[in-house]
Amino acid sequence: MNRMVSADLTGHLSAPARTQSEGPKVLRAGFIPLVDASILIAAAEFGFAAREGLTLDLVKDVSWANVRDRLAFRQFDVAHMLSPMPVASMLGLGSNPSPTITPFSLGRGGNAITLSTRLFSRMKETAHLAENASALDNARALARVLGVMRQTGETPPTFGMTYPFSSHNYEFRYWLAAGGIDPDRDVKMVVVPPPMTSDALAAGAIDGFCVGAPWNMVASERGVGRIVAAKQDIWPSAPEKVLGMRPEWAEQNRETVSRLILALDRAARWCDDPENRDALADVLSDHRYIAAPVEIIRHVLSGEFSLDAQGTRRVIDGYFVFHEGHANYPRPSKALWIYSQMIRWGQVRYDEVGVAHAVSAFRPDLYRMALAGEDVPTGDDFPIEGVDAADRFMDGFVFDPSDLPHYVEAFPVRNQAPDSARADEL
Repeated sequence: MNRMVSADLTGHLSAPARTQSEGPKVLRAGFIPLVDASILIAAAEFGFAAREGLTLDLVKDVSWANVRDRLAFRQFDVAHMLSPMPVASMLGLGSNPSPTITPFSLGRGGNAITLSTRLFSRMKETAHLAENASALDNARALARVLGVMRQTGETPPTFGMTYPFSSHNYEFRYWLAAGGIDPDRDVKMVVVPPPMTSDALAAGAIDGFCVGAPWNMVASERGVGRIVAAKQDIWPSAPEKVLGMRPEWAEQNRETVSRLILALDRAARWCDDPENRDALADVLSDHRYIAAPVEIIRHVLSGEFSLDAQGTRRVIDGYFVFHEGHANYPRPSKALWIYSQMIRWGQVRYDEVGVAHAVSAFRPDLYRMALAGEDVPTGDDFPIEGVDAADRFMDGFVFDPSDLPHYVEAFPVRNQAPDSARADEL
């Protein structure tokens, strides 16, 4: 049952007028049980979609491949998606590369990297890690352990991420490579659905994972994992989840898309307000959505981490940003950074056609059309990312979207020979 908000919401401004003839008013939306689905869930539960004449029929799914396929096969109208998924689809990557675009980002933050307590203990012993060791210190400590494992003939660790074309894959690889570890040679990377990561770590099936909240903290609270890096440590403004849709559906339902963006914009503002965290956490913890302990979700929303079961704490300001700082704007430069990582890890080769396809996945024109007259970016500028001291990459690199080949070639750890088979995974 929808919950109507008591907060005063602004009107439509210059949004397109509603019509009775265009498109569905009930939108079937797929999502994975993660805190970064909050905006979609809040829009459905707290009346933001209803105020725009829309009903969001939210469908919980089990894997990103399922979400991708169900959107492609028209079982979903829109979907909660990993930010690289539309880019991969427009590049023709994956087993079912149906064209997908995004006109709206679902915020920033939420990911972390967790290693098994056994592996982390070995890192502490080998590298004499301090309790407040940085993400880069942790990566370098892991590199030292891997060096010992190679000398003794031990099987390298297996690490889980959620999908080959995911922020989790690229951030995990970025963290490993910053520490001098080759993700394709020194460790084994496998796909594990987000809700299964904690159990897989507890069972010893994997030795670590990168996934979205709340599953890192679930593992640390259970005493099976130690959080060693957060998304903000790797690159604070790294793109995370987006609203995905088929381009022809967006074209045929432009007014509905605009109303949906308006609803999500209002929901994002509401989610960012600390006064609403308890209400949001209560809804997210429901079995229909994340089905995780409400106290863990409250801590996650506040950026309050239990790094391990011994009570080691860390607070990350802005661990989740749902709206502030144009967090919902689908900036094309972010799509190009994703493309650069696909090149770096051998999923695709660089060419100018690929650049155009990557940029076409992010649609700021639809975002601006829906929110015309509001404080939104007015151009498709491609800024140099990582120059701002508050938004640095962990290894000190900066990203100039105008010079992709040089950027990729400058990394000392990268895949030297693109493998077409990897691009067809899942």
